[in-house]
Amino acid sequence: MRVQDLGRVQQIAAALAKNGFGQVFSSIGLGQHLPAGRDGDTTAPWARRVRQVLIDLGPTYVKLGQVLSVRPDILPAALLEEFQSLQDRVPAMPFEEVRIAVEEELGRPLEDVFDRFDPTPIGAASIAQVHRAKLAGGPEVAVKLQRPNIEKMIRSDVSILYTLASYVEGRVEIPGMYTPAAIVQEFEVAILKELDFFQEMRAAQRMAANFEGNTDVHVPRVFPNWCTRRMMVMELLDGVPLSKKMAEADAEEKQRLAHRLMDATYKQVFDHGFFHGDPHPGNIFVLEDGRIAFIDFGVTGLLTESMKDTILMAFTSLVFRDADTFAMTVYRAGATNERIDLRAFRDDCEKMMVKYYGASLDDIASPTTLTEVVQLASEYRINLPAEYAVLSRAVGLIEGSMRALLPGIDIVAEVSPYAQRLMRDRFSVERVAGDAARLIFQTQGHLKDFPTQLSQVLMDLEGERLTLNIIDRDKHLVVSELAELRREINLGGLRISLALMASTVTLGSLLFLATWNPTIWGFPLFGLLAFGTLGLGLGLFGALGVHVFLARFLDPRVWRARFIGIVRFFSWRRSK
Repeated sequence: MRVQDLGRVQQIAAALAKNGFGQVFSSIGLGQHLPAGRDGDTTAPWARRVRQVLIDLGPTYVKLGQVLSVRPDILPAALLEEFQSLQDRVPAMPFEEVRIAVEEELGRPLEDVFDRFDPTPIGAASIAQVHRAKLAGGPEVAVKLQRPNIEKMIRSDVSILYTLASYVEGRVEIPGMYTPAAIVQEFEVAILKELDFFQEMRAAQRMAANFEGNTDVHVPRVFPNWCTRRMMVMELLDGVPLSKKMAEADAEEKQRLAHRLMDATYKQVFDHGFFHGDPHPGNIFVLEDGRIAFIDFGVTGLLTESMKDTILMAFTSLVFRDADTFAMTVYRAGATNERIDLRAFRDDCEKMMVKYYGASLDDIASPTTLTEVVQLASEYRINLPAEYAVLSRAVGLIEGSMRALLPGIDIVAEVSPYAQRLMRDRFSVERVAGDAARLIFQTQGHLKDFPTQLSQVLMDLEGERLTLNIIDRDKHLVVSELAELRREINLGGLRISLALMASTVTLGSLLFLATWNPTIWGFPLFGLLAFGTLGLGLGLFGALGVHVFLARFLDPRVWRARFIGIVRFFSWRRSK
C-alpha cells in the first residue's frame, strides 16, 4: 500500500465503521486503520448502509455505485435497488474556474467562441457540470464541462480500490462470478469511458444518425469543432424532463409517450443494435412538439447480430412461455467453466415465466424480467456478456417509466405486438434468404478448405507430429505428448512388477524359514536359502521405495541435462 494512500484508507475505514462494517475491515487485516470505539449502527438494512458508505466517501464512490447499478450480473438485487437512487450532491464550480477550464480546452478566450455564457450551471454532478451558452453567431447550446483534476482523483481512488480488493480476495467470500479485483476493473473501464467526452460525442452522433428522419424521437446535435476530451458542446433542448411530464400530462399524452418509448427501445435494440444504457426519466426530455429526446450518452451498449438473435429468441420464448427454448438460449449465450444442472435451470426459468405471464406492471415488483434473467444466469455461473446486463438495466428503466405512465396495463399484452413483429421480421423472405445465402457461402468455404486440412492431418499423422493433450482435472496438469503418457504408464508397470516380485520372493523366503532340514556343514540348507531370498525381497521392496519417492531425483535425463548445463557453463567461462 502506498504511503500517500494511507489517509484515504483511514477515511474508508472510518466510513465503514460508522455504518457498521468495521468488522469487515478487520477481517482483511486492516483493523489498525479503524477509529477507536465500537462499531457503528447495524440496525438498518445492510444494502442501505453500503449506499451510505458510498455517500460518505464522496463523488468517486457515488459514481462507483452509479456505474455498478447498471450491472445486475455483479450486484445482488438489494444493492441494485439502493444504488439506483444514488444522486451526485456536489457544489458547482465557481465561474472563474469554469472560465479557466473552458479557455484551456478551447485554446482561446471564452468570448471568441460564445456570445453568451451563463455563469450559473443548469446542473452539477461529480464528473461534470452543464452551462447554458450561445455560440458566436450561432444557436443556443449546452456546454458540458469536466471538473478539473477529476480524472486524477478517480485514478487515485481506483488504485486504492485495487489495493483493498487484493486484501479482500481470499479473506472475505463474495458471492457471484466476479472477484473483488474484477469488480474494480469493470468500474475502471466504465468510468474511464465516461471521462472521455469524445466517446460520448461519437455515441450521440451515432444515435442521431440512427434516428434521422424519425418524427417521434430526437437526438440533440453536437458541435464537434468545439468538443474536446473534457468538454462537449451540444444543442440546447427546448423541453422538460420526462420525470416532470409524468406528473403533468393527461392520460392520452401519457399513453402516446409510453408507446413512443417502447417503439424507440425496440428500434435501438433490434433495428440499430445500439442503445442508450441509462434511459432514466431525467435523461429523456419531452419537447414542445411532443417528440421524446435522449440526452447523456456516457453509457451505451452495442449488440452484434448474434446477440440480437439471442435476445429475439429469449424475448419470443418468454412471450410464448417456451421454457426449454428460453433456458437453452440463455445457456448458449453465456460461458461457463463449470457443469450446470440444466434441468434445474430450466425449471427456475419456467417459474420466472409463470410469475410474469398475465401480470400487470403494477403487479410486477423489481427486479424486472431481463434483470432477473441476468441474475438467474449469474446464480448458475453462466457468464453473460456485459451488454446483456446493461441492456437489462436499460429495459428496466424504460419499464419503470411505463409503470408510471400506464399503471395497471398487462405487460405481456402490451409487448406481444412487438414479439409478432420480431417474428415476422426474423422469418421474412429477405431475412431467410440472406441467412441461407450466408450459410451456403460459409459452407462453401469450409468445403473448399476441407481437402487441404485433411491432407495436413494425414501428413502430420504420417510424420508422427500429432500430439494428444490430456487434462488432469484433479491436479490441473497437462500432459503435452503421448511419449510422456507412455512414460507414466511404463513407470506404473515397473512399480507393479517390483511389488509383485518383492511379495513373491519374501513369501517364499518365509516358507523356507519354516523348514530347517537338510543341513550342510551343520547349517540348515533351506534356512540359508530363506535368509538369502528374504534379503533379496527386502532389497526389492527398498528399490520400489526408492523408485516411488526418489524417481524424479534419479531420472537419468535430469542428470544428463544438469551435466550438459555444467559443461556449457564452464565452456562459456573459458571462452570469456
